[in-house]
Amino acid sequence: MRRLFLAANFLSEVSGSKSVMEDLADQLRARGWKLVCASSFRAGIFRALHMLSAAVCFRSSYNLAMVDVFSGRAFLWAEALSYLLVLLRRPFILALHGGALPEFASRHPARVKNCLKKANTAVVPSAYLLDQMKLYRQDLFLIPNAIDLPAYDFKLRENPKRSLVWLRAFHEIYNPSLAVEVLALLLKDFPDIHLTMIGPDKGDGSFERTQKLACEFGIAGRIHFSGPVSKKNVPRRLSEADIFLNTANIDNTPVSVLEAMASGLCVVSTNVGGIPYLLEHEKDSLLVPPNHPEAMAAAVRKILNDPSLAARLSSSARKKAEQFDWSKVLAQWEALIMKTAGVP
Repeated sequence: MRRLFLAANFLSEVSGSKSVMEDLADQLRARGWKLVCASSFRAGIFRALHMLSAAVCFRSSYNLAMVDVFSGRAFLWAEALSYLLVLLRRPFILALHGGALPEFASRHPARVKNCLKKANTAVVPSAYLLDQMKLYRQDLFLIPNAIDLPAYDFKLRENPKRSLVWLRAFHEIYNPSLAVEVLALLLKDFPDIHLTMIGPDKGDGSFERTQKLACEFGIAGRIHFSGPVSKKNVPRRLSEADIFLNTANIDNTPVSVLEAMASGLCVVSTNVGGIPYLLEHEKDSLLVPPNHPEAMAAAVRKILNDPSLAARLSSSARKKAEQFDWSKVLAQWEALIMKTAGVP
């Protein structure tokens, strides 16, 4: 009975980073689950067609499906899969993701409500999405995003180095240019400060704009663009810095922030979407308004000038991250999957 179809993005071989569902797939395989996974196609239309065809062609190989749900065009694929799985008489779980989903749902309430209604179970990864999406389905389950906590060596940042790191995809919703503006403001007080920017180029021009801005400020030599890194190398790359910048304009419960917290970095983040549900200002992070380089630079400056604050943020961040270890989260997933599949 432990046979599952996962419809999500399995793009780590091309993007260099794993999705939440891809991480979950690895964990379930290690626990003996038999999985059908789709899709690893990069182009959206091919990915959607692969998911739909896999649902049909392998229908005898799974007794439960799980479908990732995002906003925008990706919602179309989830919607189509929901109709198909109903026709195939396969129980399924919808896993809701993305900080932009509530805004999308507010523009398409009937479609979103109808799609969620078709699922046997719907899951959200944060209290933010639970709060925002209960308008469209009341009986949502909350299972948080997870990390492999032992993989991240904790180091208390009580005397933080002037070393910043940004870890996200280069896309406009994550506002990577803001990190460059922050660095330019900080150089006046900390001439030796530097920034590492890690992540894949999503192809919307954000990467090129970020590089161009660095050249315009004359600080390109202070920024290392490392490109995407594999999941196993993320802990090492994070350990090389002491302050983590999260510059997003739209966000939910980013795994990159959890990874930084697990490593003990001092987190400075915009206070958008689900971030205030995850982080607590002045306790495990410093939160600032979105698209406000002066406020973010001031927060970094505060950390660099106050070792006691840095140590408190670092220690509290690690304690918060301990709640998201796979050893706690995987059991919640397995219990929900078995219940939805009707397995005692």
